[in-house]
Amino acid sequence: MARVVVIGATGHVGTYLVPRLVEAGHEVVAISRGAATPYKASDAWNRVDIRRMDRAALEAEGRFGHEVRALGGEIVIDMICFTPDSNKQLVTALEGHVSHFLHTGTIWTHGFSAVVPTPEEASKKPFGDYGVNKAAIESYLLGMARERNFPVTLIHPGHIVGPGWNPLNPAGHFNPDVFTTLARGEILALPNFGMETVHHVHADDIAELFMAAIAKPQAAFGEAFHAVSEKAVTLRGYAEAMAAWFGKEAKLEFLPYEAWAERQHPEEAKATWEHVARSPNCSMEKARRLLGFTPRHSSLQAVQEAVRWLIDNGRVDAKAP
Repeated sequence: MARVVVIGATGHVGTYLVPRLVEAGHEVVAISRGAATPYKASDAWNRVDIRRMDRAALEAEGRFGHEVRALGGEIVIDMICFTPDSNKQLVTALEGHVSHFLHTGTIWTHGFSAVVPTPEEASKKPFGDYGVNKAAIESYLLGMARERNFPVTLIHPGHIVGPGWNPLNPAGHFNPDVFTTLARGEILALPNFGMETVHHVHADDIAELFMAAIAKPQAAFGEAFHAVSEKAVTLRGYAEAMAAWFGKEAKLEFLPYEAWAERQHPEEAKATWEHVARSPNCSMEKARRLLGFTPRHSSLQAVQEAVRWLIDNGRVDAKAP
C-alpha cells in the first residue's frame, strides 16, 4: 500500500475516491482549501490526514509544488488543475519523487466529435479556454511520459453526476427546473432537433477508474483514459427517458438554437451551446482493454440517482419513482 496525496479531495470525485483509497489500505493525505465538505459522509474520512492549502496563493509564491512534494506522497492525484503553468509547477517539483502521478482532464480536450464513439487517440481540436488549456496539459504530460519516463496517467471525465449537485439536464444546462417540467408533463423546448449528445458519468465510476489505474500502474503509465458511462444520450432521448421515469409522456418542442436561446436565461443558453457544440460521445474500450474497467452506472442511472436526491431535498418538485 502507498501514501497517496489527493489535491482537491473534497470535490465531486474526491468524495468517492478518498474513502475508496482508505478502504484499500492506503495512507491518504487530502488537500483542500477547507471551503467544502464531501458530498457523501463516510467514516473513512476519520482516517485521512486533511491539509488546508490555498493552491492559487501558494502557486503565486512559487511554493505549491514544493509543499505537495514535502508531504511525501508516493502517489499524487491532482483533481483541480486547469492551466499549463499550474500543472508544470507541480510536475517540476514532483518529478523523480513520485511513483505515480494521476491528472484529472476532461473529454472537452476533443472539441468537436469527428468519429463516435470517440477513442482517446482521435485527433483533437479543442476550443474554448477550458478545453484548450486541458489539452495543452495533456500534451505536456504525455510528452513527459515519452521523453522522461514520468509516471503519469490522465483520466478524462465526462459530465460528472452524483447526489448533492445539479446534473446536466436534457436541455443541456444545469437548471433543475427542467426536471420539474418533465415530472409535471409540461412542454419542454429543446434546441434544434434534440439530437445532440451529452455524456454523463457517475462520480463513483470515475473514482473506480482511478483505483483501477493505481492497481495496474504499468498498464496505466503514459496513457489517457476516458471516464464516461458506456453510452452517451441525445437530448431528446434523455428528456423522453426522464419523463417516463416520472410516469409521464414527454411533451417536447424543437426550435433552431438561436430562436430557442432567445427564450432562455442567457447563462443557461450559453451553457447549452457549450455542450451541444461539442456533443461528446466517447468510447470506454481502452479502459476495458488495458485496465479491465467497466463503469457500473449508465448515464440515466447516474442522473436518476442525482435527481432523486434533488427531489428529497426540495430542489425538484416531483415525487421520486
